Amino acid sequence: MISHLARPGLGLARLAPYGTLLGFLGLIVLFSVLKPAVFLTPLNFTNVLEQIAILAMVSAVQTVVMVVGDFDLSVGALASLVGVIVAQLLVQGMSPVPAVLLALLVGLLAGAVNGFLVAYLGLSAFIATLATMTSFTGLALLLSNGATVFGLPDGFVWLGQGRLGPLPMPVVVAALVVAAVWFLLSATVLGRSWYAVGGNAEAARLSGVNTRLVRFSAFLVSGLGSGLAGVVLTARLASGHPTAGDPLMLSSIAAVFLGITLSRAGQPLVAGTLVGLGIVGVLNNGLNIMQVNSYVQQILTGVIIVLAVSLSRLSRRRR
Repeated sequence: MISHLARPGLGLARLAPYGTLLGFLGLIVLFSVLKPAVFLTPLNFTNVLEQIAILAMVSAVQTVVMVVGDFDLSVGALASLVGVIVAQLLVQGMSPVPAVLLALLVGLLAGAVNGFLVAYLGLSAFIATLATMTSFTGLALLLSNGATVFGLPDGFVWLGQGRLGPLPMPVVVAALVVAAVWFLLSATVLGRSWYAVGGNAEAARLSGVNTRLVRFSAFLVSGLGSGLAGVVLTARLASGHPTAGDPLMLSSIAAVFLGITLSRAGQPLVAGTLVGLGIVGVLNNGLNIMQVNSYVQQILTGVIIVLAVSLSRLSRRRR
């Protein structure tokens, strides 16, 4: 008789949750061996955190949307749009605080549009957020005339380039966003409702959950978080670029999918997303240190996404 563990499909499925962690540790070991003098330094560790900080904000709110069974393709384009808007407001003479608040309001409204299209009009999340992604990109290009917006005040730039003690400000903001999302998902009625809708929307509806409102609220969180990421990205670059946030979409989805493999229930969770972020961040950092061509890095990002989805499917089969 073939043992339970010897069966190939089940063996791979059992390894799926550990594969993500092993892959993360393997990357650390690989680059530690190849470039120990550069990779294994406190400065480089801080650099990795700073490099993934903005992606962490987007990935955290992407986790919320994927918890309810949807996903948001517009997060990167929205970050770019909000970045252009806050840059334009600042260049026109508005002080940083109201400019940031108005920009975040735009992010919230954009999330409301996505939520309305998906939750109330019944469009698939793929179609709805693909359409808004295209619109947000076009609007960012229109507002900026396709050019980068320079001339931002130092008080605003500090949000992206300053430090709070030893930590870069983007890392501090990202930590606050991740902590807030973790709290919402694990310690609130809304978080339990998100998981209920994502697990079985019909059962949640029959138990009294307003599934439309719950899905709508997830997109609100995504819009607000993506907007904040766009603000911090603009401050870090000290300029507003109409396509600066575009790479965030694919990387955030990859991070969440990688994190799903750590969940026994096969659902997204913040801790898993952080491991996924670690993989993306360490890989990009290590490849930069090795001076690997940026085009090759894009290819490897695609491979990571395929790997993430494959591991997620194996994790679900295991259940």
